Amino acid sequence: MNRLLMTTEPLVEALRNTYKFTMLLFNMRISAKGRYALAVMVRMAENYGNGEYIAVANISKNLGISKIYLEQIFSLLKKSGLLNSVKGTRGGYHFARRPKQITVADILSAVETSLFEETKDMTSDKAIEIDKSIRLLVFDTLDKKIKETLEGITLEALVLDTEKHKATDKNMFYI
Repeated sequence: MNRLLMTTEPLVEALRNTYKFTMLLFNMRISAKGRYALAVMVRMAENYGNGEYIAVANISKNLGISKIYLEQIFSLLKKSGLLNSVKGTRGGYHFARRPKQITVADILSAVETSLFEETKDMTSDKAIEIDKSIRLLVFDTLDKKIKETLEGITLEALVLDTEKHKATDKNMFYI
């Protein structure tokens, strides 16, 4: 057997397993909390500019998400500086910045505690070089691309895309 092939077999196998693991991780990485936070922010941004504060109860009813669960999300979004709030009968939440200045990365980072956490070593001390290769070539590259993608999508872009889908859905006829 080729000597080079014999020395790279553990790396290739580890990369195959890591790829499968990464695809699993990637699909599960964004929790319901993250998806709901995105939906909340899009719904709020659709009404941006009217100057009104939006109550959690209204968003809850509008999106069909538990008010108690949304209160946790709103608290995290406020804590991260994405939203401001006012208490009282006419109170609620509004944006601390314009939707075009808020990215998907901002929103997800506010509610997802482990979105960009450092990759832990997977193999034992006997295969440090494999771990390093996997971390550098797979996870660091993947994390960088994911982060770049999420930072490149603004809340304003999500609202514009949502509007396109609303128009498309209105033109659909069901038989």
